[in-house]
Amino acid sequence: MDLKHIQDLVKMVNKSNITELSIEEKDFKITIKQNEERVVAAAPAPVYQQPAVVQAPAPVSAAASAAAPQKQEADNLITIKSPMIGTFYRKPAPGKPNFVEEGDEVRSGKVVCVIEAMKLFNEIESEVNGRIVKILVEDSSPVEYDQPLFMVEPA
Repeated sequence: MDLKHIQDLVKMVNKSNITELSIEEKDFKITIKQNEERVVAAAPAPVYQQPAVVQAPAPVSAAASAAAPQKQEADNLITIKSPMIGTFYRKPAPGKPNFVEEGDEVRSGKVVCVIEAMKLFNEIESEVNGRIVKILVEDSSPVEYDQPLFMVEPA
């Protein structure tokens, strides 16, 4: 089963009323569970060695999106928040440069970090164009669902 197929399954479960989907093929098993506003994909062993892109689930309320940046009332800054629980990494692999630094310009779709969850490396992309003003999390730190990661000044 390839990454694209897994992503399609996660999107399908997210858009439907299905709460759990399990698939077994030869030596591969995947279970996708939907719990409230989150979709979790679990596999017994790492399937891919390179980072995988996993989109955050669409929440029930359009006003409160976990992966979408949230406007700050005090400033004109936008917060990029963690769409999942896991370990935050600023670079794709040890010895590689960081995805972004404070002061860097980012465009919508640019990878800003990786969050490891259940042995899957999920690339987190910026959803706005702008400049990274502040990085709020230390490299290799655990992060919670909806935890602020970056402050971005919109362009």
